[in-house]
Amino acid sequence: MAKPRINVHITREVWRQLDDMTKRPGVSKAAIVDAALAAFLSPEADDRRDAAIIRRLDRLDRRLDAIERDLTVTAETLALHIRYHLTTIPPLPEQDRQAAQALGNERYEYFVGQVAKRLASGRTLQGELLSEVEQDG
Repeated sequence: MAKPRINVHITREVWRQLDDMTKRPGVSKAAIVDAALAAFLSPEADDRRDAAIIRRLDRLDRRLDAIERDLTVTAETLALHIRYHLTTIPPLPEQDRQAAQALGNERYEYFVGQVAKRLASGRTLQGELLSEVEQDG
């Protein structure tokens, strides 16, 4: 009984590689394509794909854990700073507010510039602090 025939279109690069492989004695294009399809369709191929997906998901899970840890540290730091600020700084009298707002805006612009500079350098204070905490712990 004759084998079923199939016509497919492949990229020129794959065709070149297939053509190079058939220059070996006793190797035909049909045999290579048949073996490749059998390997692709085998249950072991599914297992290998599943294992690769599981490894990738595990890496993503570890990255999400690190992001969650960093976010928790950031939120706690911000909350502590806000609590400290609100409990230690008395409200300004009305006549001093305009000057304080101007100074605050100037200090804020400087602060934003410092943040941008650190982020551009690739170094973050959060990363430095976490390294110190991990070394001490």
